[in-house]
Parts: sequence; C-alpha cells; structure tokens
Amino acid sequence: MDTSLSPVPIPVVIDCDPGVDDAMAILLALGSPEIELRAITTVCGNVPLAGCTANALRILELAGRTDIPVHAGADAPLIGAPIYGRFHGPTGLGGLSLPAPSTTAQPEHAVEKLASELRRAVEAGKGLTICALGPMTNLALLLKLHPDLKSGIDRVVSMGGAFRSPGNRSLTSEFNVLADPHAARIVYEAGIACVALPLDVTHQAMTTPERCALFAGGAPGSPLAAAHALLERWARHDPARYGGDGGPMHDPLVTAFLVAPSLFHTAPAGIFVETDSPLCYGQTVADWYGRSGTALIATKVDADGFYRLLAERIARLERMTA
Repeated sequence: MDTSLSPVPIPVVIDCDPGVDDAMAILLALGSPEIELRAITTVCGNVPLAGCTANALRILELAGRTDIPVHAGADAPLIGAPIYGRFHGPTGLGGLSLPAPSTTAQPEHAVEKLASELRRAVEAGKGLTICALGPMTNLALLLKLHPDLKSGIDRVVSMGGAFRSPGNRSLTSEFNVLADPHAARIVYEAGIACVALPLDVTHQAMTTPERCALFAGGAPGSPLAAAHALLERWARHDPARYGGDGGPMHDPLVTAFLVAPSLFHTAPAGIFVETDSPLCYGQTVADWYGRSGTALIATKVDADGFYRLLAERIARLERMTA
C-alpha cells in the first residue's frame, strides 16, 4: 500500500450529510496532510439539514479544527420531498454522543461558499476537488447558478450509485442518488471530471471485529475513541446479503481515494441517472464500453489496506489534538 505523503495538499471542500460514515470520512481528511480541507458544506440527507450541520460542527470540534468553516446548504431535493437515512439513528451519529458544538455555521449559503472557493481556484490556476458524500443538490445548484465557474472544478469525487450491485434503498437505487436523482443527473451530465465510488465497491469495505480493533485504545473523548465507537455499532445484521454481521463503510472511501488511490481499481465510463421510471427511479447506469462520459467508477478496493489507512490517519489526528 502506497500511503506516501503528497508534498502539495489537494484543496478540497467536503459536501456532506453527516451521518456516521460522513464523520469517518471527515476525520480521515483531517488526519491526512495530502488534503487541505477548506470548508464543509452540508445538505439534507441522512438527517434533516439542521442535524447534518450540527454534526459537522461537532466533528470539527472533536478534531480540534473549529477553524474550518461550515456552511449549510439545500434543505430539500430539487424535486419532491426529502427522504432520510435508515441506519444513522435520530441524531445521525448512531449511538455516539458528542457535546453540542461551541461554534455555529457561517451565514453564507453552501452554494455561494462553493462558488467563492471555485473563484479562488480559477484565480490560483489550481482546481478544487469537491468530495460529495451525500445527495448532490448543492452541486447541481452550483452548476446551474454559476456555470462560468465549472472550470474551477478539478474533479468531483462522490460516494453514490449502484451499477452491478443492487440498490440499498430501493431495488435498483443507492440512497445518495435516490435522495435527489435530478441533481445527480445534472452533475454527471455537466462534462466535468467525476469519480464515483458506488455500492459495488463500498460493499467490499465491510466492518469486522478485526478491522474495528485497529481503532481501539483511543483516549476518552478523542477522535480515535469516537471512530471506534462508530465502527463497533455500524452493523447491518444481514449476513445473507453482506457475508457477515458488519456494515459497509461508504463515505470514507472518497477521502481514501484522494489519499491513496493505489488502493482502488477504476474503470472509465459514462454515468446516467434514471429520473422518470417509478420502478427504477434513481438508478445509475454505466456505459462501460462506449466511453461516453468523463467519469471513473471504482470497481475494487483493498479493504484491509483501506481500514489500516483509516486507522493510521485517525490515530495521527489524535496525536495532533493531544
């Protein structure tokens, strides 16, 4: 596994709906010097927007990084009513209890914060990477309201979709895309570079007792202790589907892809999103052969290497906050 540190950090905004696995993805980013996390933007997803925003603030406080701004965004999909996650509990952080944040979100809307970061990227001549860990509503609004800033996006790296795997919220559809398929369609049809980490690969990264043990030993109230608590409770109790009692750790694969892309196999493809069929609403379809798009789809991950990386970097974050 190549986890050598990059000399030039990647400028990143994380757009998310925390969420247990979003929390893990943020902690991984904060513990990785390859990533310069400029802001967190939130979107309605696993829980309503206010809960997602509060959770982002809590995670940053846990990590000692309240200097990173949080901007709340869309509180509903482009069309229709919100749907929420099923596995994150009423607060969005499972059984983990974190103190109320001492900071508040910035007044600027998430879409405008993304736009200002893209202007900065254009001026600097260094594209911005957007990590999309939830529904893509904020990104779709950004592309529609500020089409002139598209050139500032280096790539969108997203957790979402299901191609050769069945859906996890409907027969055909993965939750993040199903929660706002019209937004996902706008992003994937925008002609920008995209990397998708779908259920096909996240279901390879299941928690196990051995993998959870990598996170043991953190001081109470520390990032490592919080990560251990989140992982231990992230079970699906569905061995018939997953091959064990654990759960798939979706969103941290996005930040892991930035830090250690050698852990992944990808294939170029075009990505299309179904927005009309009631049966297949939110389904993602890949053109694996025509090369009709600008996306890479992750197909395989070194799961043990991923969990070692995750544990190493959150332990590093723990040392930074001690």
